[in-house]
Amino acid sequence: MKLSLFLFLACFLQMQILFSQDVDVGIIEHLDEFVPSDIQVMNEDGKIVNLKDQIDKPTALIFVYFRCPGICSPLMDGLADVIQKSDMNLAEDYQVLTIGFDPRETIDLAIKKKKNYQGLITNKNTKEGWLFFTSDSANIARVTDALGFKYIKSGNDFTHAATVIILSPEGKITRYLNGTYFLPFEFKLAILEASKGLSGPTINKILQFCYSYDPVGQSYVLNVTRVSGTLILALGLIVFLLLIIRKPRRRHYPKN
Repeated sequence: MKLSLFLFLACFLQMQILFSQDVDVGIIEHLDEFVPSDIQVMNEDGKIVNLKDQIDKPTALIFVYFRCPGICSPLMDGLADVIQKSDMNLAEDYQVLTIGFDPRETIDLAIKKKKNYQGLITNKNTKEGWLFFTSDSANIARVTDALGFKYIKSGNDFTHAATVIILSPEGKITRYLNGTYFLPFEFKLAILEASKGLSGPTINKILQFCYSYDPVGQSYVLNVTRVSGTLILALGLIVFLLLIIRKPRRRHYPKN
């Protein structure tokens, strides 16, 4: 028990160091902040609408670009999977918004991508419950910055993280679900808390840093390599502190 607690605290220490640094790519949590009221996006009908006006229920929002050769597809696959497994009613209990952050991409491409994922989901109202948007560079820059989604352009593609940003019906940021695989109970809890305007704890950062999810066993398992490195760092700090504390003081003898 004491060892587990020590490992947990060691992970927390190293995680705090890593996540406290400014990043060019990743997620900077803006919990309890609100979606700006002046963000304009293009909907599936080709009309320019206000993003905040589209949020009238608990919302799961993701940023992707539709030509992405990497993490975007696993992110949307994971989201489609948890939508299918969830016992909540899409478009009634909650909704999903996908915003393309590449201003070069058109709404036609977004609609094509939506149809691909509609084919993976049955008996759910994806037409009204999973909405796709595009926008121009200025609005994309404002909304990604406001929601803490950091990315950089790399040639014709982008380097970015994968996260689902949970919003309350008033547009308040209540939780970040990082990664590409989501447990139905975790997703449902995030939605239920968002419906009440409650912000989720950032403890999931520690779990993601110290543990890896095993889809076969459907449980979190300790990431031995990562924890070992953290443990070595923590033990090194402890030894260093002990040496400083226990360093013998020089005795000063009176001169004859």
